[in-house]
Amino acid sequence: MTKKKILIILLLVLIVAIIVIGFIFSKDKDYENVEQEESVTEQNDSEKNIQESKDEVEEPEEEQEQREEQLEEQESENVVEEDNGYIVGQELPSEPTIINGVLIANKKYPLPKDFAPGESVEARAAFELMAQDAKKQGFELVAFSTYRSYEYQQSLYNRYVEQDGKDNADRYSARPGYSEHQTGLAFDIGEKGQEHLWLTEEFGESEAGKWLMENAHNYGFILRYPKGKEHITGYMYESWHYRYLGVELATKVKESGLTLEEYLGID
Repeated sequence: MTKKKILIILLLVLIVAIIVIGFIFSKDKDYENVEQEESVTEQNDSEKNIQESKDEVEEPEEEQEQREEQLEEQESENVVEEDNGYIVGQELPSEPTIINGVLIANKKYPLPKDFAPGESVEARAAFELMAQDAKKQGFELVAFSTYRSYEYQQSLYNRYVEQDGKDNADRYSARPGYSEHQTGLAFDIGEKGQEHLWLTEEFGESEAGKWLMENAHNYGFILRYPKGKEHITGYMYESWHYRYLGVELATKVKESGLTLEEYLGID
């Protein structure tokens, strides 16, 4: 083989080698580029997932805030504005409220303005029987105030407001339409000859007041506004104010130690 042919062959081999090396270098570079692209893609995907995760965390917080705002609005709408236990803006009903067969009259459940049953005949008969038995014990009981009309209660309440101010009057006198005396079932009781104790807490400490408190339920009466229950009944302790319920119910209420509101489960 001539030197010329050998040189040609070596040149061809060199060219082929250069082509192969260039091809291999190109592949490596492409691979590196792919790796870099994949790395960038993975990084972008990771950042995207982190952001989505943040969004998922933030979204419930926003929803919770919205729910809290809605609840606050609902609570604000449901709040009943009161004035010394009375519902502000409440109108008198067309019919009286009867719960579990019991006629109710308090600061939340008023009576119709024209509700005028007069004094209860049954309650009066029960009181007279009780007064007879009390007399045997040496006490002469007197029912010095029973049924009151809407109009009379209005004039009485207004007089007390002028005398003591509205806030004080609301503690011991019902506004017109809210008085239990309008039912004809409330009896203010005192002892004859002890008029200075009428309408006072001291009556409850007298022998007649103690006897009445212990025995009234046997004739169908309960002490309506007991001591320490003003936050429930809406009125200060009144040792003289009794409500007729009938012997069976009065006995149950007495034995329970509850007010009428608590016993019936009403406000």
